[in-house]
Amino acid sequence: EEDLLNDVCREVVEKWSEAQISDTKEEKEDEIQAIASMMEKQAKIVVKPKEVSQEAKQRKAALLAQYANVTDEEEYPFPNPGATCCAAWPEPVSALNAPAALFRNTNVEDVLNARKLERELLRDEFQKKKEQDKLQREKEKLAKQERKEKEKKRTQKGERKR
Repeated sequence: EEDLLNDVCREVVEKWSEAQISDTKEEKEDEIQAIASMMEKQAKIVVKPKEVSQEAKQRKAALLAQYANVTDEEEYPFPNPGATCCAAWPEPVSALNAPAALFRNTNVEDVLNARKLERELLRDEFQKKKEQDKLQREKEKLAKQERKEKEKKRTQKGERKR
């Protein structure tokens, strides 16, 4: 019976492994079929080029030309467009002698102000923490003193009873 049992077990395992192999083959074939059908669908989809009418092209060209002309005709605040800023103003530029069209770059000032504000906030926070620590020390001192007084009273009470 043991030989028969081993043979039956071996046969069951073989049938199971064959079934697993056939299932995986079927799954792979299904996946391949699905991918092929997706590719066929994508191949059928063709992007049609957008047809732009001649009128729309002319309008677009006119707008581009108009904006190109505006930038070409702008007057620059510099007295000599070919000169660099150093050649145009040999003396240092200050708020008093700079042309009105030039704006001051305030990035450095903004950064410095932000840092200053941050330092002030940190200073205020440190001051608050310092005050809180001081109050906490005072509370601890009072609590310690009260404990000493209670201990004193207890010892006095104990001595009176003796």
